[in-house]
Amino acid sequence: MDHVDGNALSGPFSDLFGRDLTQVSGVCASCTQWSMLAETHVYQQAPGLVARCPHCGHAVATVVPTPRGLRLGLTGLRFLEIPTASS
Repeated sequence: MDHVDGNALSGPFSDLFGRDLTQVSGVCASCTQWSMLAETHVYQQAPGLVARCPHCGHAVATVVPTPRGLRLGLTGLRFLEIPTASS
């Protein structure tokens, strides 16, 4: 299965959060490695997008369109670190 880089998340995350979050860093819940969302491996063959950790391949995020909107899953991340304007 072919993948693209995490920049494929830019559009859906901008729709959800009003800003591009691909440069945001997070920690994989499986291997505890830090990486930017842009570094994830995104698979587009599913009904939505599946972002996998570039270190261990664990699914860290999913974005799935539904009739009511976008469904976002971030259960594969321990946390995201999002810089604020004052950072």
